[in-house]
Amino acid sequence: MRFMHVDVMTTPQPLQAIGGLARRCRDAGFDGLLFTETGRTAYLNAAVAAQAAPGLELSTGVAVAFPRSPFVTAATAWELQEATNGKFRLGLGTQVRTHVVRRYGMDFEHPGPRLRDYVLAVKACFRAFRTGKLDHRGDFYSLDFITPQWSAGPIDAPDPHVDIAAVNPWMLRMAGEVADGIHVHPLGEPGYIARHVLPNRAEGAAKSGRSPEDVAVIVPVMTIVGDTDEERQRERDLVRASMSFYGSTPNYAFIWDEAGFEGTTARIREKQKAGDFAGMAAQITDEHLATFATETTWDGLADALTEKYGQTATRIVLYNAIADPERFERYGAVAQRLSAGH
Repeated sequence: MRFMHVDVMTTPQPLQAIGGLARRCRDAGFDGLLFTETGRTAYLNAAVAAQAAPGLELSTGVAVAFPRSPFVTAATAWELQEATNGKFRLGLGTQVRTHVVRRYGMDFEHPGPRLRDYVLAVKACFRAFRTGKLDHRGDFYSLDFITPQWSAGPIDAPDPHVDIAAVNPWMLRMAGEVADGIHVHPLGEPGYIARHVLPNRAEGAAKSGRSPEDVAVIVPVMTIVGDTDEERQRERDLVRASMSFYGSTPNYAFIWDEAGFEGTTARIREKQKAGDFAGMAAQITDEHLATFATETTWDGLADALTEKYGQTATRIVLYNAIADPERFERYGAVAQRLSAGH
């Protein structure tokens, strides 16, 4: 069995609650905890988790980039890297136009090239914290001023890895060129990874003279686990709802189509416009689940995940592991098997 890092995905929690969750993750045997930013900030949760559970790997997966300046993001990541003794990964994403423009009040033109420039600007800030010299001149961001009192200064840890969320081929190539990791979309089944993620990562990495293996592939996985059909049925319903939510976005329609489920997005959006959330979930058939989720018994989960992602994923992120305390411990035992490579 190939070695894989295994993280738990969560949305940020109230700060008084996150320390306990971080300790549970570490004690259960997970490698890390990944915060996907929603109404609460991923960075504050990561800071509390770093203090509560030393040794746990922490990442934002993902934090919204454009509402924060590259310097602010870099400084925050730098402090978290120091607090975790080098176990923090900065995961960034564009979000979508409506959120960035109408909720955050920021520009969203040319999001792909803008994010590329953003990543380079963040990395320029990391260099500036060590050297005292800031010089980044890009198409969207120009940074060329820093003084000692406004620099975090060197830390006794490597620069944080900078990962980005990428779906379409251009973004995947860009990630391969300038980022340290790719957050694959939750609908990213193995066929999509083989057709798009790996070849485009390789093309981008070659452009910057790197090996594709220098760019991590971080894959969220939806699991349906249980030793009886009744035990698995509840998770099937939850996964259908999650898939229908992600599958309603037009930009992701090609993932369904290429996997043999043409028109899935259109059918989901029709139900969405009518406010029929149960109808949205009903568009996700058992055949969808078989392709896009991993359904198995508890004893078979480690082998099933290895078979599905072992040759492609650097890290897998368990999407629905924290819902039940008893099941959480069982997922942790599986994570330990995967992390140990047997």
